[in-house]
Amino acid sequence: MKQADRIRTYAKEKYVSPARGQRESRFSIRAGDVVREMKLGWGRTPAVCSALKTRQFLEENALRLTSSTGPASGQTTTVTYTYEFVSKEKDDKEADRQDAWNRLRGALKDVFAEYGGGEAYLRTERASFRDKDDRE
Repeated sequence: MKQADRIRTYAKEKYVSPARGQRESRFSIRAGDVVREMKLGWGRTPAVCSALKTRQFLEENALRLTSSTGPASGQTTTVTYTYEFVSKEKDDKEADRQDAWNRLRGALKDVFAEYGGGEAYLRTERASFRDKDDRE
């Protein structure tokens, strides 16, 4: 097992599962705590930081990384990652909402195509509006 896999497994067992069991919506993991608890050398801190923010870790545990606090380097023992649990229902609702928006955006596509596109339609409408003003 690779070190990154061991780190992700440890974080899941020590932090993710207990937080989920207590029905918390958010929880945090401090990189230095993982380094100390796993008895890794301080030189392994970047590996811990990388493992805790990978897509694999987030997807396997149905998490969203909401914030990361610490120095700009993001690779120190003081870095704290805050996560929230993502329910599949919430993701499905967001996908449905996006799909509805995409359908709405294309609703008049065929109508505008008859006029040669949206720009041509607007030009025609503006011209007819100006012609009406000139007639009056």
